[in-house]
Amino acid sequence: MSARILVVEDEPGIALALEDDLTMEGYRVSVAGDGVTASRMAREGEFDLIVLDVMLPGKDGFEVCREVRRAGVKTPILMLTARAQEAEKVMALELGADDYVTKPFGVRELRARVMALLRRGAGAAPSKTLLIGEAEVNFERAEVRRGGVTMPLTPLEFKLLELFARNRGRILTRDQLVEGGWGVNAFVSERVVDNHIGNLRKKIEPDAEAPRYLLNIRGLGYRFDE
Repeated sequence: MSARILVVEDEPGIALALEDDLTMEGYRVSVAGDGVTASRMAREGEFDLIVLDVMLPGKDGFEVCREVRRAGVKTPILMLTARAQEAEKVMALELGADDYVTKPFGVRELRARVMALLRRGAGAAPSKTLLIGEAEVNFERAEVRRGGVTMPLTPLEFKLLELFARNRGRILTRDQLVEGGWGVNAFVSERVVDNHIGNLRKKIEPDAEAPRYLLNIRGLGYRFDE
């Protein structure tokens, strides 16, 4: 069964172009033209991906994203924005968006991001073992070995590592790391998060001072690249 995509766009020309292109790619596409309708459809429907414009009548895309996440909907969200300010991008990610594309965007770029999010879904479970350079992670044994030597990870470090493995290639904000590592209601400063990432790097990176896998994406968060 092909993936179901909800396209939320108030400009008829753009909405039709997105619907036509995604349909030609084999997806089943539904369209909403305002924020109120989009929020209802996202919460009531069973979609595999939501392509969500920021500028919408009724409710903007940020408010829709907030409502959908508060309702417990885990569907990946790809934000479409004409705003180039870094703060807007950070806000989208902090509200629960999984990725964003800045208008004007190319069709090939959009297709690639749609495919990537559909592959990841709500976060594909990591395989039993994962190679990170010379480090081998065994998720069943909660163990990391590098060069034949077991690296002692704290339970929190291992939770963070598993969170990165489930979201490889995706930027995780510090708030998302806190929620996944410490818990939803935990109050943890950015410095504490950075310190734990630094400790984790020392155990899995060939050179913690020049990391190759746990990358700091300035102003946004961290991304795990294999």
